[in-house]
Amino acid sequence: MKNILLKINFWLEIIGFSSIKFISFFRGLPFFFRDWINIKKQMRTNKDFFFGNFYPILFDKFDKSGIMSGHYFHQDLLVASKIFLNNPKRHIDIGSRIDGFVAHVASFRKIEIFDIRPVKSKIDNIVFTQADLTKLPDHMQECCDSLSSLHAIEHFGLGRYGDTIDINGHLKAIDNLHLMLKPDGIFYFSVPIGKQRINFNAHRVFSIKYLLHILDDKFIIKSFHYVDDKGDLFENAILSEESVATNFSCDYGCGIFELIKK
Repeated sequence: MKNILLKINFWLEIIGFSSIKFISFFRGLPFFFRDWINIKKQMRTNKDFFFGNFYPILFDKFDKSGIMSGHYFHQDLLVASKIFLNNPKRHIDIGSRIDGFVAHVASFRKIEIFDIRPVKSKIDNIVFTQADLTKLPDHMQECCDSLSSLHAIEHFGLGRYGDTIDINGHLKAIDNLHLMLKPDGIFYFSVPIGKQRINFNAHRVFSIKYLLHILDDKFIIKSFHYVDDKGDLFENAILSEESVATNFSCDYGCGIFELIKK
């Protein structure tokens, strides 16, 4: 029964309906009206504010103060800290989360970002170019000594962001990112790990064995980290034969590679 309810909730969220928010709304109503009565009573003796429109927020009462786990939290913080320590001459990012990783890096240095999607905002330390990195212009070969693509390459060629359908989109992207790096340049790379599959049109999930195969002739692995299915980070994990074969027991984890161009 639990699995059935989880599947129903998944499909409801796909079409834009959150059953969790729906339940929390009605759960929060009694507290909202109780607090509304109390604030109105206090406003009779305190005239500093007038009562504006209703703006009911009924979910936060039952939520946590924040989330310090999961793929994006760990990868964004980990890789940004490595870039801070390495202090490259030119760092370019491909498709990573702007309001996470890119913002972290932009707080202490300039970062150039490339994405197939447009960006309208202009922020100091962030230089944006709209581009499809499955097609690399000649002038971008060996253009930087530091490169990142976090939780992005799994989408290439699936059409989710308006890109052309291409079953080999991820391979073309990796080839081109390799070309962008100068010799001995560092590439920070993360993707979902687990049993290899395409969850169309959301993303690919890669087996570690497959990733090692496609990276082997292009990069040396400097370090490997992963986030497990619970959202916990494991740093400097050993890529043993057993761990590779089982994908560190992940169904939908996140593998984070620090790679050096051969």
